[in-house]
Amino acid sequence: MAVQIRTWRVDEDFSWRAVAQAASELWGSGFGSNQLHGEDLCVAAATMLGEDPYREPWN
Repeated sequence: MAVQIRTWRVDEDFSWRAVAQAASELWGSGFGSNQLHGEDLCVAAATMLGEDPYREPWN
């Protein structure tokens, strides 16, 4: 999951809102395009991958 979230955010340049929407569609969560949920997903994924979610390449 962390790798997929990184791909959306870093490689495909998704916004936090777009990350949340893509995750909701792929994994069936009810958050939709909630921007704060997208940020939380990116923070969790970056942390799992040993990266800083508020620095390049995440932001």
